[in-house]
Amino acid sequence: MNFLIVGLGNIGPEYLFTRHNIGFMAVDYLAKTKEVSFKQDRLGAISSYKLKGHTIYLLKPSTFMNLSGKAVNYWCQQLKIEKERLLILTDDIALPFETLRLKPKGSSGGHNGLKSIEGVLQTQEYGRLRMGVGSDFAKGRQADFVLSNFNEDEIGLIPFILNRSNDIIDCFCLEGIQQTMNKYNQ
Repeated sequence: MNFLIVGLGNIGPEYLFTRHNIGFMAVDYLAKTKEVSFKQDRLGAISSYKLKGHTIYLLKPSTFMNLSGKAVNYWCQQLKIEKERLLILTDDIALPFETLRLKPKGSSGGHNGLKSIEGVLQTQEYGRLRMGVGSDFAKGRQADFVLSNFNEDEIGLIPFILNRSNDIIDCFCLEGIQQTMNKYNQ
């Protein structure tokens, strides 16, 4: 079976370590631990590795966050990925920093990347790993907050978060979303 794991983020060095790019950070970290590298292709950078007979594809859309659906749809069609084998890794300001929550479906919660994916796929029924980035911002400053870098204390915890996301992704691919939620959702 094939799986598609999509890290959401924005391309460009100015976005590299922003909260909005934690999805990119997670797939980059996963690729590093699996000793594979990304190659630029249509609508994104793609990589793959084998896991107990499954092929796991990693994608970082190059469409910028607000058009992520275009890349997700293209690669789902190219790789013949059914929505049950699609997992989107995204930042979430509704969750405290360091919290990871796997969900089989749900609304975009105002997240433009998820809105784009919903719009193009015409469904809210796809797996997402919501990665809490905190919500320490003044009213109306949400965009500035998600486009800001993590603070020093948070940066020290990023490896722990990324290790945990690797475990969740492996479990999702091997045991399915329900088992993984039972095991890892707090």
